[in-house]
Amino acid sequence: MRRQRPTLIAVSTLIAVTLTTAPTPANAAPPDQVTALTAHQADGYTTLAWQPVDGATDYQIERTPVDADNTPTGAPTIVGIWRPNRQINQHAPTFADAGYNPGDTFQWRVRARTGTTEQPYSDPVTATTTAPWGNPTTPGEQLRTGWETTHAAQYTTDTDEYAYTAAIDALSDRVRVVELGRTVQNRPINMMVIGHPTPAATPEAVAATAPVAINCNVHGNEPGDREACLIMARQLAFSTDPRITDLLSHTTVLIVPTINGDGRANNTRGNSTGQDLNRDYSLIRQPETTAYITMVRDYRPVAGYDGHEFGNSRAGDLPMLPPRHQNVAQPIFDQSQDMIEGHMYAKGAEAGWWACPYGCEGGGNVGLSEETILRNTLGLKNVTNSLLELRSSGGQTRPDEGNTTNNRRRKTYSALWTFHQFLDYHRADRADILKARSEAIETQAANTGRLVFRGSRPIPAHPAPHPGDSPPPLDAPPADLILDNPPCAYKLTDAQYNGARTDGPGGVGTTVAQRIAAHGWKVITIGDDHYIPLNQPERGLIPLLLDGKGVEKLTDGERVYPTLTGRRNGPLAVTGFTCADDATINGPVTVRAGAALVTTATTISGPLTAAGAAGILLADSTINGPVRIATTDTISIIDATIAGPVDLSGNTTGTDAPVLAGTTIRGPLNCTGNNPTPHNLGIANTVHGPRTTQCAAL
Repeated sequence: MRRQRPTLIAVSTLIAVTLTTAPTPANAAPPDQVTALTAHQADGYTTLAWQPVDGATDYQIERTPVDADNTPTGAPTIVGIWRPNRQINQHAPTFADAGYNPGDTFQWRVRARTGTTEQPYSDPVTATTTAPWGNPTTPGEQLRTGWETTHAAQYTTDTDEYAYTAAIDALSDRVRVVELGRTVQNRPINMMVIGHPTPAATPEAVAATAPVAINCNVHGNEPGDREACLIMARQLAFSTDPRITDLLSHTTVLIVPTINGDGRANNTRGNSTGQDLNRDYSLIRQPETTAYITMVRDYRPVAGYDGHEFGNSRAGDLPMLPPRHQNVAQPIFDQSQDMIEGHMYAKGAEAGWWACPYGCEGGGNVGLSEETILRNTLGLKNVTNSLLELRSSGGQTRPDEGNTTNNRRRKTYSALWTFHQFLDYHRADRADILKARSEAIETQAANTGRLVFRGSRPIPAHPAPHPGDSPPPLDAPPADLILDNPPCAYKLTDAQYNGARTDGPGGVGTTVAQRIAAHGWKVITIGDDHYIPLNQPERGLIPLLLDGKGVEKLTDGERVYPTLTGRRNGPLAVTGFTCADDATINGPVTVRAGAALVTTATTISGPLTAAGAAGILLADSTINGPVRIATTDTISIIDATIAGPVDLSGNTTGTDAPVLAGTTIRGPLNCTGNNPTPHNLGIANTVHGPRTTQCAAL
């Protein structure tokens, strides 16, 4: 059940360190004076909270630097403006102040304004802020990024990043740094794999932990999230906080600090070819995006965040947005919305951050349905996820952030807060996330419902009180970009599949075959033809790249519609490519050598046998008899019911492991001599009989 949006929230913070409360005045407070001001210290920010004043239009937050004797060492400055649209809980106003050097001491006061009339300030509170995480004398903890050592005056360079991540790797058993690939200019694309007490040893073993992934810096000139990722990596690697060790004991955290190393080095939005990488995650024309999508294929994260910065100065601190493309399965969209509106909005109201929908005020034409954008690509890959924007400038609510270093601190520490909350959400809602993923995969593999080539799900305005005044704009699909009658598969000629392409760096692109392999889709090859069935987990993404209606496609594949529907009595010998949909086959089925069978919503009453076949893909189907598949090239069985024993033997499928997921088998399951070993996509099978050898864990 989705959690209800809260309307009343207690004030707390993610990692509260100290609490300072204003002294109780001897006399009653003047009318309209803010009272009960408190200051909670956390990583890089201070949460100010107070009792609301009746009729207040907004509140001004004042900060003054002080020494150890509480004597001011600088001028008081208005550093924040609290407005009603910044949080969902109007009864407990809060403001996260982060525009200062962590470890310094300050005094804060807050006053209400009625219209433009300023009311009396609260009594002051004074506190020393939390220093950067990590004991400076403890190995590992003492590491600092270039951004930290320069007090946010400079961002961490690429060479400093590599040295920092290598040091974490060397000093912490929890961390393994792997190179996912290289940029166009040959910079390494590193990923930190973090688990407790040590991370799982292989991508398949990591996938079994239901990992989470954070992509920190896709646009090179938006590095605020990257600095947060580097700080969080140090915390995850060395902290003894039970919360951290508990998180890492229940999942693996995958952090890619800099997917766009060339853009970061040159401070450009795109990579060295000028490509906006966040418009390439489906097409994967660039080595950077190919590296990330291949990682998603191999490590199978179940949840993700993608870090950006946003130039709208009227927006919230932390605009967020789920995957909106209409081909994203409903459970993934709902779970992503729950993460944002059910968790981030509520926790933001507690900590004082202004989390809001992407766009917020005056957002413009943003947050639409391009499948090339990572949040949409991940959603189409059944990953609960969100885009995260950091408002680039202080804007109207943070008037002191014309100071560049203060602005950078707010951006990075607000991202650090968000990423920690993301981990907490996964820890608390892991079961729901996995359930949504399983339901999405089974729904997609059933290949039912229309296909939309460009169009977004609506994001209604959050009920008042709400963070932000306007939801993202609707991107409704036009009629000519809707396909109501989905095909069974797409057929590509060998020239389309293996032919040279010119859409990569320097006019040299990888082939369609290589890109499909990077996405992890099953392909059935018969002679010179290559079939990509739609009864697969990423059914919603396949047509966007292979159909003639695709807005940003790879090629114009030929639609292949079912060749077998309705009732058929008697034995069936499958030759060539046979697609059965909503069919009933009363008799044994034999798939001949070099042939393929693809089924959805189909019942076979009799044994199913394949030897030397090109492919067997069964989804949402029932087999009333034994199944034996041997020496077959491509195998996928998802959400099927098999009333008999199942034997998978001697199947050599290259790098494409056989899939057996979410299936009920009323008999024994035997898997021997398959290379690679079958896997279940993280969706357990129900087997009423012994499971032997390679399938013992499925």
